[in-house]
Amino acid sequence: MQDRVGSFQHGGRSTGARPVLDSLWRGAALKCPACGRGAMFRRYLKVVDACPHCGEELHHHRADDAPPYFTIVIVGHVVVGLVLAVEMAYRPPLWLHAALWLPLTVILALLILPVVKGVLVALQWALLMHGFDPDAKEVIGDGLPEVSPWVSRRLDFRP
Repeated sequence: MQDRVGSFQHGGRSTGARPVLDSLWRGAALKCPACGRGAMFRRYLKVVDACPHCGEELHHHRADDAPPYFTIVIVGHVVVGLVLAVEMAYRPPLWLHAALWLPLTVILALLILPVVKGVLVALQWALLMHGFDPDAKEVIGDGLPEVSPWVSRRLDFRP
């Protein structure tokens, strides 16, 4: 199967060019980074195993704690800037600050979090990270080297 950028599907993985900016826009739109048509999420933050439109496997992503971290940074900068601007201009009472900024912070975080996760999964796909490389071999197990049973496994640094 061939999509519009000239890449081909092989075993659920696209081969060929992976334009980073196009995939980032597709991820921000919560669409498949490969085709831009299929949905990336099946629930709020649950990434589909494979794109329903093109079949691209998306289960390889390792977003982990990055989406909440970047969401906190973005929302924090927006809300703190607004809080400071409102405080300096109007000096409202504290109860009004709480009534205004707490709901705004929660709503912004909930709206931005899926977009940030979509962008990060698309970035991993475009840069062939974490199993998205069709030529890479899957690592079985935890990927750590075996430790000889004769080597001490103490983790403290006592003499």
